[in-house]
Amino acid sequence: MLEHPTPAPTPEEGTLLSLTNTGVTAQVADPISEGPCGDDNCGIRDTLDRLGDKWTVLVLVELHKGTRRFSELQRAIPGISQRMLTLTTKRLGRDGFLERTAYPTIPPQVEYRLTDLGYSLAGVAADLADWSRDHMDAVGEARAKWDAEHREER
Repeated sequence: MLEHPTPAPTPEEGTLLSLTNTGVTAQVADPISEGPCGDDNCGIRDTLDRLGDKWTVLVLVELHKGTRRFSELQRAIPGISQRMLTLTTKRLGRDGFLERTAYPTIPPQVEYRLTDLGYSLAGVAADLADWSRDHMDAVGEARAKWDAEHREER
């Protein structure tokens, strides 16, 4: 049996008595299950990682409108480079959100379309884009107000 050199804190103090005392561990750890997914892995981190990059939402929203060729996607998303569009579409394809069809033509023609899974996510992304557009001014005003009130903290 392990002996503690000093008395261990009680669970009410917010620390575990020991790693082997599962009863106490469960009591103290229980508030963690109140997170966005409870105590399971619901995939929210993976989804946010995918949506959190600079280009994914824009690609999803554009493909939500229908099948697009690579060049059409690139023209529809200002500022995206060929390399970033290629990486973004590969990642979305890997996650099962889009399908890539290459036609044996010269020059090669490639089309992208959303899968059913991608279409369901693109609807949420389109709603987020709409919300962003509708509230852009209010967010800008809130930032300006906060910055003015917290100048000395920066």
